[in-house]
Amino acid sequence: MITVRYFAAAKAAAGLDEERIDTAAFTPTDDDGAAPSAAPFTLGALLETLQRLERPGATPDAPELSRVLSRSSFLINGVAAKDHAKPLSAGDTVDVLPPFAGG
Repeated sequence: MITVRYFAAAKAAAGLDEERIDTAAFTPTDDDGAAPSAAPFTLGALLETLQRLERPGATPDAPELSRVLSRSSFLINGVAAKDHAKPLSAGDTVDVLPPFAGG
């Protein structure tokens, strides 16, 4: 499981402040149902997964989550991550930090 924590506009768009993603549920499989061994679950794959999930708690006037994600910065276990090819591991925490106004 990967924990995703949302802040500010990302929290409003997602309709929650935290969720857990089971990466095994979103890992592509071969024709025989076996998971390919060479494809790690990456930050980019997580972002695509987050955009596909339905969240009934999002407020009607909130921005679309996909738009917020495209402008956000990310921390993986407290360390800035810009590379969407960065592999994620079970137990990781990903913080979604949209642009903040002010200082």
